[in-house]
Amino acid sequence: MSINKIDKRNYTIEDLEELLDKIPYEIFIKDTNGIYQYVNLATEKLTITIDEDVVSYSDIKSAVEKAGYKLIREEEQESKVKKLSDKDKLLRRLIFSCVFTIPLLIVTMGHMIGMPLPKIINPMVNPLNFALFQIILTVPVMAIGYKFYLIGFKNIIKLSPNMDSLIAVGTSAAFIYSLFGMYKIITGDISYAMHLYFEAAVTILTLITLGKYLEAVSKGKTSEAIKKLMGLAPKTATVIRDNKEIIVSVDEVVVGDIVLVKPGKKLPVDGEVIEGSTAIDESMLTGESIPVEKSVGSNVIGASINKTGFIKYKATKVGKDTALAQIIRLVEDAQGSKAPIAKMADVISSYFVPIVIGLAILSAIVWLISGETPIFALTIFISVLVIACPCALGLATPTAIMVGTGKGAENGVLIKGGEALEITHKIDTIVFDKTGTITEGKPVVTDILTKNKEKDVLLSLAASAEKGSEHPLGEAIVRAALEKKLELKTLNNFNAIPGHGIEVTIDKDNILLGNLKLMKEKNIDVEEFKLDSDKLANEGKTPMYIAINNKLEGIIAVADVVKPSSFEAIKELHNMGIKVAMITGDNKKTAEAIAKQVGIDIVLSEVLPEDKANEVKKLQGQNNKVAMVGDGINDAPALAQADIGIAIGSGTDVAIESADIVLMRSDLMDVIVAIKLSKATIRNIKQNLFWAFGYNVLGIPVAMGVLHIFGGPLLNPMIAAAAMSLSSVSVLANALRLKKFKA
Repeated sequence: MSINKIDKRNYTIEDLEELLDKIPYEIFIKDTNGIYQYVNLATEKLTITIDEDVVSYSDIKSAVEKAGYKLIREEEQESKVKKLSDKDKLLRRLIFSCVFTIPLLIVTMGHMIGMPLPKIINPMVNPLNFALFQIILTVPVMAIGYKFYLIGFKNIIKLSPNMDSLIAVGTSAAFIYSLFGMYKIITGDISYAMHLYFEAAVTILTLITLGKYLEAVSKGKTSEAIKKLMGLAPKTATVIRDNKEIIVSVDEVVVGDIVLVKPGKKLPVDGEVIEGSTAIDESMLTGESIPVEKSVGSNVIGASINKTGFIKYKATKVGKDTALAQIIRLVEDAQGSKAPIAKMADVISSYFVPIVIGLAILSAIVWLISGETPIFALTIFISVLVIACPCALGLATPTAIMVGTGKGAENGVLIKGGEALEITHKIDTIVFDKTGTITEGKPVVTDILTKNKEKDVLLSLAASAEKGSEHPLGEAIVRAALEKKLELKTLNNFNAIPGHGIEVTIDKDNILLGNLKLMKEKNIDVEEFKLDSDKLANEGKTPMYIAINNKLEGIIAVADVVKPSSFEAIKELHNMGIKVAMITGDNKKTAEAIAKQVGIDIVLSEVLPEDKANEVKKLQGQNNKVAMVGDGINDAPALAQADIGIAIGSGTDVAIESADIVLMRSDLMDVIVAIKLSKATIRNIKQNLFWAFGYNVLGIPVAMGVLHIFGGPLLNPMIAAAAMSLSSVSVLANALRLKKFKA
């Protein structure tokens, strides 16, 4: 296989579902030598590396179809009618189930509380019609829930029973027992009209479907996040071809094209500047609020915004090779590689199911040996399975999650589902993004140092010079002057010096405002303020020099200040035994200055956007449960990679949708709220599972006939109904206790 011919392509697999058992993340397709395939279950994508001279698309398609799937090219996917989402499918199934379940419950339970039934289906008058009406309502619900039986029984055969196995066995037992009851009614024993369990089977299926729907609703919206990322890039680009300026689709830009970008416009692709200089706002990708100065030879990133100057640059990376495309791919990969958490109910079921089946078989055999009839033994066998299927199990987790997430929302913490709740209480390391998370995310004036003039006079002059500026540092100076209600003077002349600062004339005075480079270029002596400047830089601040008529008059320092809550939040996390790290694309000096202010344990500075997810992965590799807190698009891959992604509510939509938890108030103290709420909710879920199983476990000896040995009753339908009802009520009541949660 020739290395130089390798080509990486993405295809979409239709109907990639876990039907019978867990599909491995890596599928090696036979009959196609030397090909590596990776299936991403989250995005339903198959990524393959092929030699197109050896293997054709038709060969790959054939191999995939042999594996039981349908292959679609990405370009073909665009034209396909969008399939129903899992959430929509579950909603349809839930509505369908409720249409049959509600009338069934009214018919079977209504008469117990005095509700009248029509004579035609009254069990005292027409017991057979009563039974037939129930089976008519039961069969459709069982039919639409067929996957429970496919997966459940398959897992029993494989000796790995789970929640689906318990549902399949319990509902099947209830159904079979009810069929037996119908047979007894037909043969004349009308007492069995009170021994039908059709409603138990249907209720369990409907409640479990409700639980799965609630889970689907609360999951992260990866696809929407990715769509928003894709929408950042401009749709067209202005390029020079044959010495002419033409506008082409961004997809038509090729490596080597000369691209023109005017001030205020987005860059279509990555490249290298060959003409002009400007300041580029890369905040949507890097998270850093201060624009980066660019000149000939500088690298620029697609989807960033050209702020001040006109530039030409040579395209170096296009299409799926751009930094934005890489971030999109990282989000997809991180989402796809996040292993699903083993459900607590499944863990319990893996022990509970075989024990129950064993007890059912054992009790039936013992009664047969003792001389009872096969019918009696069958009744015992099925009764044990019926009573062991906990109706409340379908409510145990979703009700706690609903109340827990609702309580979180009350406290400004949006938690996207059970997985997030389950993992958050295990977190031992939290990684904070710097800009906009620990800090405010916008520069403010922090210090004014002067030589001869008053501070307000110097600030007024600087603000007058910068009032037309789009640079965040200039905007910070103007904002500070306006807050103090200082008078801004009229400019007689304005000259922007890209990468250095500005030169203006005010009342015949020549004013220079900018960085150290500008001062050196204009031969301004800065020695008097050198120590002050270094001190400010060490504190993470940006010093702006101001000179009047070629004499340095002072420094105005601008910085992104720490949020008031950051120090307290990090202190509280330390008290909880949680390590705290900070990750930023900013320089080491600024990062360490911020870290020192708030008490950060680990400082990760000068980290590129695409490397943030790798830094999180490194921490996970040290056996840490890692949470990532961020607000920018650049944080999206890291948020997805982390065990728990926490987005600041004031951040970008992409970050919010990539995260598992969203802090609506942008207050880091809410991170503590999320952790404490997670612990309370998980504790509540465990209690619910205990109640869900507990009543049924207590009922098993009765179903086995232990009381009957001593002259007591066999399984009484009223006892079974009461146990199931009481179990459900207990679960709901316990879940509602979460409403009393206080952070």
